[in-house]
Amino acid sequence: MPSEAEFDAATAPFRPELLAHCYRMLGSIHDAEDLVQETYLRAWRAFDRFEGRSSVRRWLYTIATMACLTALRTRGRRPLPSGLAAPSDDHRVAVAAGDPAVPWLQPVPDALLDPAAVVAGRAGVRLALIAALQHLPARQRAVLTLRDVLAFRTVEVADILGSTPAAVDSTLRRARAHLAAAGPVEDELTEPDEHAERVLLDGYVDAFTRADAGALVGLLRADVELEMPPIPTWFTGRPAVTGFLAARVLRRAGRWRLAPTRANGQPAFVVHERAGSGRYEAHGVHVLTLTGGRIARITAFNDPDLVPTFGLAPAIDATQRLL
Repeated sequence: MPSEAEFDAATAPFRPELLAHCYRMLGSIHDAEDLVQETYLRAWRAFDRFEGRSSVRRWLYTIATMACLTALRTRGRRPLPSGLAAPSDDHRVAVAAGDPAVPWLQPVPDALLDPAAVVAGRAGVRLALIAALQHLPARQRAVLTLRDVLAFRTVEVADILGSTPAAVDSTLRRARAHLAAAGPVEDELTEPDEHAERVLLDGYVDAFTRADAGALVGLLRADVELEMPPIPTWFTGRPAVTGFLAARVLRRAGRWRLAPTRANGQPAFVVHERAGSGRYEAHGVHVLTLTGGRIARITAFNDPDLVPTFGLAPAIDATQRLL
């Protein structure tokens, strides 16, 4: 019987990329963590029977993929508001109440993934891609991520799924066609250099800290989009976005505290809201999409339960130093 140390030495290096894989499949960091835990438990129980006919990495992907497919039999897709209805270009529209019944897409902290893969753009976890994958049937989602994101060979994918190369190729064609029909999964990203990005992000924090929606105007693209799960209503266009923020969000200085972080390979902020008596309580996470030196999309996940996942406490003191 192999020792626990031997098992850890053979399998631990693959945990971050398996987490990314389960996240692509499920669209939830919480569910992905549970499935990775299940994968390692199953692998430990079967490790003494592993015969080395494939690599340990491929063996783990087999266990993780099958666990995800089983889980998806009883779970619906995780959308963003932009995947459910058309946007509004008028901030004066009635804003729908948050819908907790919808299993919304969640962001993933870069810190939990393979840093080298995220920096190199190989992790395949940008929000637009994850949202697009949610439109695919589970098996198409698995084939497309294994082939196009992880670059497994067709014969390897067939082995992982207990299928045939011909069936994998057929499923992959359908998945690519389905994804293409859903629209582009990414804008043409021309992110600013490090200094320009820092100026842009500092300006975003400053606007929220001072409750100055007007200061955002120069930071946003003319066609900027704002969505705020679990609120189904979302907005497009600089006037609508700044109008909504001015009227509903940035109403008094000092209401918000933003801590910089990274999510889905994109700049992000952990957000706390002032609750009185010098305390701030968890509010959620903002993930920004940058294009052409401006903010092209703000995805504001208004979910306090996400904050501990990004390493911050649910409640903080006003004097507490953030990330």
